[in-house]
Amino acid sequence: MRFATYSAEGATFFGAVTDTGMIALNDACPQWATLYDVIANQGLAELEKSAAGRPVTHRDYVFEMVLPNAPRILCVGVNFPDRNAEYKDGSAQPKYMSLFPRFASGFTGHGRNLVRPPENHTLDYEGEVAIVIGKGGRRISQDDAYDHIAALTLCNEGTIRDWVRHAKFNVTQGKNWDNSGALGPWLVPFTEARQLDEARIITRVNGEVRQDDVLSRMMFPIRREIEYISTFMTLQPGDIIITGTPTGAGARFDPPRYLKPGDVVEVEVEGIGTLRNGVEDEVLS
Repeated sequence: MRFATYSAEGATFFGAVTDTGMIALNDACPQWATLYDVIANQGLAELEKSAAGRPVTHRDYVFEMVLPNAPRILCVGVNFPDRNAEYKDGSAQPKYMSLFPRFASGFTGHGRNLVRPPENHTLDYEGEVAIVIGKGGRRISQDDAYDHIAALTLCNEGTIRDWVRHAKFNVTQGKNWDNSGALGPWLVPFTEARQLDEARIITRVNGEVRQDDVLSRMMFPIRREIEYISTFMTLQPGDIIITGTPTGAGARFDPPRYLKPGDVVEVEVEGIGTLRNGVEDEVLS
């Protein structure tokens, strides 16, 4: 079963996704105000039970960022061997992973346009798998790491490349332009290891494959990400970890191939789905 946040009839809902429409579950589960609250209270199994047998409530709807009120989103950078080589700095595989924060305001939902700001046109794509923590913990072992994942989703971790170079030690300002990336379309409950261990991620721009790799090649596997991050911070239900992108982002072409209005980006992982977004220029009021 898949669960999403969406808008319809001037209101925002959370519910189950079907092939014919959405099943709103707000009224069925009034104890939770949002899908984030479902996750934060370890309610995904109960939500799934509530959806069983209910009819479709909305056939005309718009996807929102899947957890629009998620307070903590942490991204793992340069996490595939070829990505490290793309930097052409002669560096060996790093001992520790690179991490940076993103905020919910930087993401839009499936089917909506990524926004290219007027200040800079180096908007780039990065297809990634995102995990949603379902059980909190500190100093979580790799053996136990998967027990702490509630659900999976997809991310286009859109980046304004020039702005990640504004400072010596951080990339935060290039990673958090409003609506520059996307998270969704939905959450898929995490039930078995092969959903991650056998996952292949493909990113297309206007139908052309730009990124194609398997998560098993990550320099820092997801089990290690959870172990490392939970060493310095207590993971909480509802936390999102965006796990890393393969080689093939637009900045690494010669010349670079940045996104422009009218482009369509698709991030696909079998068993999770396809996250699709167009691109538009920001309209200044």
